[in-house]
Amino acid sequence: MRIPEVVISDDMIRLGQFLKLAGLAEHGAHARELVEADEVTVNGRVENRRGAQLHHGDVVAVGGEKARVVANGQLP
Repeated sequence: MRIPEVVISDDMIRLGQFLKLAGLAEHGAHARELVEADEVTVNGRVENRRGAQLHHGDVVAVGGEKARVVANGQLP
């Protein structure tokens, strides 16, 4: 299964922002709820910090949905 790639404009993005950008959370409060409930993994490990920094190549999962961080400068 191919993991959807979500392009970010910087080299880094915070987890809460990425959840919204990738469509894994409906809004900021929803992102916070998901993180606090230990429903979010980054690279296969549970992440409970909404402000955790994500970088190019990180894979975020919520339930069965996944998305990969792609930094704008890393595009071909």
